[in-house]
Amino acid sequence: MPNMNPKKTPMPEQEPCIRNKNFEEVSLGYTEDMAKSEAERCLHCKNQPCVKGCPVGVHIPDFLKKITEGDYEGAYHTIKLTNSLPAVCGRVCPQESQCEHNCVRGIKGEPVGIGRLERFAADWHMKHGKDEAEKVTPNGHRVAVVGAGPAGLTCAGDLAALGYSVTVFEALHAAGGVLMYGIPQFRLPKEIVQKEIDALKEKGVKVETDMVIGKVFSVDELFESGFEAIFVGTGAGLPNFMNIPGEGLVGVYSANEFLTRVNLMKAYKPEYDTPIIHPKNVAVVGGGNVAMDAARTALRLGAENVHIVYRRAEEQMPARREEVHHAKEEGVIFDLLCNPLQILGDENGRVGGIECIHMELGEADASGRRRPVPVEGSNFTIPVDCVVMAIGNSPNPLIRSTTEGLEANSHGCIVVKDDTMETTREGVYAAGDAVSGAATVILAMGGGKDAARSIDNYIRSKE
Repeated sequence: MPNMNPKKTPMPEQEPCIRNKNFEEVSLGYTEDMAKSEAERCLHCKNQPCVKGCPVGVHIPDFLKKITEGDYEGAYHTIKLTNSLPAVCGRVCPQESQCEHNCVRGIKGEPVGIGRLERFAADWHMKHGKDEAEKVTPNGHRVAVVGAGPAGLTCAGDLAALGYSVTVFEALHAAGGVLMYGIPQFRLPKEIVQKEIDALKEKGVKVETDMVIGKVFSVDELFESGFEAIFVGTGAGLPNFMNIPGEGLVGVYSANEFLTRVNLMKAYKPEYDTPIIHPKNVAVVGGGNVAMDAARTALRLGAENVHIVYRRAEEQMPARREEVHHAKEEGVIFDLLCNPLQILGDENGRVGGIECIHMELGEADASGRRRPVPVEGSNFTIPVDCVVMAIGNSPNPLIRSTTEGLEANSHGCIVVKDDTMETTREGVYAAGDAVSGAATVILAMGGGKDAARSIDNYIRSKE
C-alpha cells in the first residue's frame, strides 16, 4: 500500500547556526528507513507524468519501486540508464519545477521527494556498490568534446557507451565545469563530482585539462587531427557587470571569480595559497542561485553581515525556494526592491560602501514580471568592504570567434538548428549554457544527450 502521508519525509540538515560557519554539506541525506518511507509515497501512475518532466528521462517510478524493495543498487543502475550524474542531480537539480512539479501527489499535498531519493540511491552506491565498466566494442570513430561541464560530460558518456573514442578538452585544471568551480562545497561536495567523473573515465572517456580550445587548438585543427565530430559545451562563464561607478575598486568580484577562488582553488582552506578577501560586510547583487551561493559562501568565510541586493520582490527571485530558505536561516539579509547606483571607495581604493535606491514595481515587462522603477529621493548606503556581482553570465566568445561558419545570436549564444543540437558548421554540435545562456545543470545534460544521439546519427550516416 502506498504511504499516503501528504508531506515529504523531512531531510536531516545541519543546524543553521552551525553550518553557516563550515563548508560541510548542509543536507545530510536520508537513512534507509526514510528513503523507503518516502519512496512508498509514489502512486506509480500509469502515464508517469514525473518522467515527462525530467529533461533526461529518468525512469522515476522504476527506481522508486526498487528503493521500496530494498534494492538500492538496482535503483542506482536504473537511474544510470539515462542519467550520467545521479549524485550531482540529486543535489542541485531543480526538481520542484520539473519531475516533482508533475507529480500527482503534489495536487493535494507535497510531491514525492524524487531528488532526495535520487541522491540516496547514488550515495548508497558510492558507499556500498561497485562500478564495473561495461565492455563496449570500439566502433573506430573519434569525437572531441570541448568543455568538461554537465553538457560535455553527459555527451561524452553517452558516446563512449556507443563505442566512440571520446576526448574531452577542458580549459581549467580540473574537469567538472560549473560543478567544480561554481556550486559551493556545502551544496555539492567536490569529492562526489570527482567520483562521477572517474566513473566516466572508467568507461574510456579521456579528459585533457588546461586545454583552451581556440588557443591551444582550433576547431579546424581538431578536425584535421582525426576527430570526425566536435561537441561544444563551453558554458556561460563570461560574467556580466552593471557598468556603474566603482566596479573597478579592490573588493569587487564577479560571482564567477569569487566562487572559483573558493570552490576550485580552495581559498577557504588555510593550507591553500589562494588570494581572496575575507570580508566583514558584503553586498551580493542579484537574486538567482548564484547570488545565494555567493552570499552563503561569504558567511562561511567569516563575514558578519551579508546583504542580498535585488531590484525586484522576493516572489520574483529566480533562485530556488530551498536556497532562499537556507540563506535566510543562515542569517543573510535580504534588501529587496533595491538597486545599486554606485560602489563607493575609501582613500585606499578599496570598497567602502554601496549606494542603492529603493524600487517599486510598475507595469509588466517582456518577461511577464512587473518592471521595477526607482523611487526618487530614496537613495541610501550600505557600508560594505566587498561587493559580489551575481547578475548573470554570457558565453565566452573564444570558440565562435575562432571557428569559421559557427554562428551566434545577439546574446553571444551559439545557434543550433533544432533539438538535434547541430550548429551552422557541419560536424559541430553544441548544447548547455553555450547555447541557452545560463540555465540549469539538468537542462545542459539533456542537451548533451540530444547532441550525442545526433552525433551518432551523423557519423553513421557518413558510413
